[in-house]
Amino acid sequence: MSLSIDADRITAGRRSDTYLAMRSVQGGRVVYSTRVPLLDLDKILPVPNPNQTDPDNRKVNTRHAKSFGDYMTTHQNWVAPTLLARDNGGCTFQPLDDGDHRVGYLNIPWATGSVGALSTIDGQHRILGTRLETQRLSEEINKVERDLTRTRSENRIATLRTKLERLRASLDRLQQEAIGLDIYVEPDSVQARQMFVDVADNAKGISTALRARFDGSKIVNRTLDRVIDHALLKGRVDLEQDRMTRNSVNLLGAKHVADLTKAVAVGVGGRVSKRRESELSDEAVVEEVHGFLDSITTAFPDLADVADGTLTPTDLRSRSLLGSVGMLRVLAGTYRALREKDVAENDIAAFFTTLAPHMAAPVPDDGIWRRTEAGRDFEQAASAPVMRTQNLQHLATVVTSWYPNAPRA
Repeated sequence: MSLSIDADRITAGRRSDTYLAMRSVQGGRVVYSTRVPLLDLDKILPVPNPNQTDPDNRKVNTRHAKSFGDYMTTHQNWVAPTLLARDNGGCTFQPLDDGDHRVGYLNIPWATGSVGALSTIDGQHRILGTRLETQRLSEEINKVERDLTRTRSENRIATLRTKLERLRASLDRLQQEAIGLDIYVEPDSVQARQMFVDVADNAKGISTALRARFDGSKIVNRTLDRVIDHALLKGRVDLEQDRMTRNSVNLLGAKHVADLTKAVAVGVGGRVSKRRESELSDEAVVEEVHGFLDSITTAFPDLADVADGTLTPTDLRSRSLLGSVGMLRVLAGTYRALREKDVAENDIAAFFTTLAPHMAAPVPDDGIWRRTEAGRDFEQAASAPVMRTQNLQHLATVVTSWYPNAPRA
């Protein structure tokens, strides 16, 4: 009897994977570009160890890695840039006959722990985050399956089955998805380190202002365009810069509007947790922030003049505390605290009116900002409160305690 064996179907002993890739040149180096299934990453790329510093890369941060894994699971439309890796000579490329030697099969040896044919130039946290998230989902699936075998409660069984279905769907989705990988052929370890430095040096980080404009995952950013449509802010918000200089023609930056929105929604030092994020309505938040802006525009003549266009933000900053981002955040926090006590918007505006005579800058030593409990939050002859969050929180608490009338000068 003769046996016919297809050796290509036997994978035992193989320690590599083959991908369809494109070969190109960048900076004099050969580069292989391919797409790698997420669950293949920890096979061909070394998994970063949070407890050890990679001599050719920065130390990985576990929390940051986990946040990326969570992002992939909770956002089905997730997006991430291409990973960058270095091939020290272990990969082999076989061009297709009709691919002009640019398209072919790329064979990549598997990594063993932190050792492999590839080393990571950029993307450590994405690699570790993917590994940790798939492990978490697998472990939770096993736990739920064990719990199902033990419980007898019908309600509990229904809850566990729903959870199991959700976890399996998340893991199945990650198993079907891929990420880009560019592999640079560079046998020289010194040049490889320089590649990491060059990538880091040339990466332009995103400013907080731009994040406020484009990060739609957070309600304080998602509502920005509608919030700045208010008469006080319209045309007076810098959508690019994070800082407001004394001579800026804008009243606020996009980041500062997001800070005001957060202060109105959850207080000066409040945190919009995932649960709170899900509870907040975009429309309700915009309405509440506009209510705050209406209150301060009504109460403070200087802000009314800014809204009317008869006073510039530059001139406002030169003479009033209201030109300070910190003071506006304090007022937003005060507004939030009083609304939580069911104080009506009109009554809050009336209270703010009693503060109007005390808004001149710089603050005098005998004024309410220096001789009361607020004194710890203002330096001598200051034109703004101390900008530390704890000071702004304290000042908002002090101002709230003055309701319904500010102290007399």
